[in-house]
Amino acid sequence: MRTLVGVFEREEDILQATDAARRSGLTILDVYTPYAVHGLDRAMALQPSRLPWVCFLLGLFGATAKVWFEYWTTASSWAIDVGGKPWNSLPAFVPVTFEVMVLFAGVSTVIAFFLVAGLRPWRKAVLVHPRVTDDRFVLLLEQTDAAFDVTQVSRLLERHHVVHIEEREMQEVP
Repeated sequence: MRTLVGVFEREEDILQATDAARRSGLTILDVYTPYAVHGLDRAMALQPSRLPWVCFLLGLFGATAKVWFEYWTTASSWAIDVGGKPWNSLPAFVPVTFEVMVLFAGVSTVIAFFLVAGLRPWRKAVLVHPRVTDDRFVLLLEQTDAAFDVTQVSRLLERHHVVHIEEREMQEVP
């Protein structure tokens, strides 16, 4: 896959260049920054994350499973009369249920994020530019077809103060 790599020095420049590239109909593979850039998701026109729903649903599942398990153990499997309390005393289940819900929601969200993002221990990180983790911002564009004009795209990026432009052949997008 042929790609065009544009390196920028400032956050404002990468935001404007990304927005301009998207509006021009170019295929943005990724944008690499040394820190989170506010508004970059809108500039790339990314869809909102579904991780909050994963967190909510798996937290709800954990709470439901915990209430069922505690009810089953106290009222059915191991019914012991403690101080005359009813076996299905739901208010007594609330603190532990909350803790289990938070545990399920937190751990499952982290696991889901690792799976969706493709973060696995055996994968090696491939840097598109050596200073992208320090002080540079990189815009990675895909050259989709023969109609991709490198000079026209270079002019577009130069309007946004690009520091360096490079064409590359990549086997896999990092």
